[in-house]
Amino acid sequence: MPDTQSNFRMLHTMIRVMDLDKSLAFYTGPMGMKLLRKRDVPDGKYSLAFVGYGDEPEHCVVELTHNWDQAKPYELGTGFGHLAIGVPDVYKLCEDVTKAGGKVTRPAGPVKFGTTVIAFVEDPDGYKIELIERKG
Repeated sequence: MPDTQSNFRMLHTMIRVMDLDKSLAFYTGPMGMKLLRKRDVPDGKYSLAFVGYGDEPEHCVVELTHNWDQAKPYELGTGFGHLAIGVPDVYKLCEDVTKAGGKVTRPAGPVKFGTTVIAFVEDPDGYKIELIERKG
């Protein structure tokens, strides 16, 4: 690997959302992320919110982009699969997501032909999130 690549780092993944408040409630509520920063850009008619599990200099985060004039839900397409998050207790988080009005699309349980516990949930805009149980 060329030496310059040793300084590369994944910074964020951006997803477009219809209702920023609803998305923030999902990611900072049952998903347990922190709102790291938020900015409204009136001239561009959009807002940005960055959420994650730690400060941006050390962690990859999720950028939530809300375009104020977007009237119809975004088409998620077939190219994007999912975000993946390691959590200590997948079963508990699925309960929390359900209690918060979220959608569990694949209940918690071991993967086929293995023992790792996973689940899939959807955020308010339908983006899929894989939860992977990480012990310790």
